[in-house]
Amino acid sequence: MDEGDRPTDGDESADRDERNRSESATAHDGGGGVSDELEDEASDGAGGDAPDTEPEPGSRPEPGSRPEAEQPGEPDRADAHDGASHGADSHDEAPRDGEDIATKAGLGSTRSSDSDPDESFLYRFRHDREGALMWIREMLSSVAVVLLVGLLLFGVSGVWPPMVAVESGSMEPNMQVGDLVFVTEPGRLAPDAAENGVGVVTHEVGQEVDYRTFGSYGSVMIYTPPGRTGSPIIHRARFHVTEGENWYDRADDRYHNAVDCESLANCPAPHDGYITLGDNNGAYDQASGLSPPVRAEWVNGVARVRVPYLGYIRLVATGQVELNEAIARTVGSSLSPASSGFSAAG
Repeated sequence: MDEGDRPTDGDESADRDERNRSESATAHDGGGGVSDELEDEASDGAGGDAPDTEPEPGSRPEPGSRPEAEQPGEPDRADAHDGASHGADSHDEAPRDGEDIATKAGLGSTRSSDSDPDESFLYRFRHDREGALMWIREMLSSVAVVLLVGLLLFGVSGVWPPMVAVESGSMEPNMQVGDLVFVTEPGRLAPDAAENGVGVVTHEVGQEVDYRTFGSYGSVMIYTPPGRTGSPIIHRARFHVTEGENWYDRADDRYHNAVDCESLANCPAPHDGYITLGDNNGAYDQASGLSPPVRAEWVNGVARVRVPYLGYIRLVATGQVELNEAIARTVGSSLSPASSGFSAAG
């Protein structure tokens, strides 16, 4: 290479200066582009949630400034306001619910307080061991038991009342004053020896078949003859007669003082019926004039069982026996005997 072709120091220096200026310009252009691009991306990211409203004409945001809603770290005011309102509503709703609960609780307590007296009264009525409620409970319980027993007995006996009280001593010693006697309707629970529709076995037949009730042969029946205003009569059936029958020869002369049929009351028999007698009496009911021969339709029932002393409750309640007399008889003291010659059922 010729010396004339070599670049001179001045030329080389000029080339270097030119390259340096070119690189410097390139670097300056590239750095500015990167910075602007980053700034644009940051601006786009921050303003992504911004509203789409356009700024008014002539108003331009200052460089570097952002809208209030886009300030970082600051919540959206509208959202914050809604949240506060929601919190206030929640705060308001809680007292309402509380008030409702309190109101319901108040109503419940009111109802409970209203029902407390009733429950307390019922509890005391059922569990008190002394005082008025206890006496009322016991009295009502006793009445209920008596009514229940009466209904059961009515179902068995078929007549009302199913039990009668003995008022006189005409059936002693087999029935006493104050006895309570259970009665069945005519024909019910009739024994085989009763060959009639009323279920009565006469004393005469009872001796033949050995049928006994209340200490002697035959059935004790309750009957009411026509025109009788007092209590029904409870006596034993002695024998049965038919209409026009001369029953003088069949009668036991211990129970009448007649010498023949013409001198004996109700002889001959005016109609079919039973000749009756109180076990403690000295004359037939028909001989004493107490009743004609007892027709089947006059029979109210047949005595089955007696319970001592319980009949005094009815006798005292109806005034037929004084309380002190009932107490005296119950404990075994002797008082004046009853004047009636027959037993009566109430």
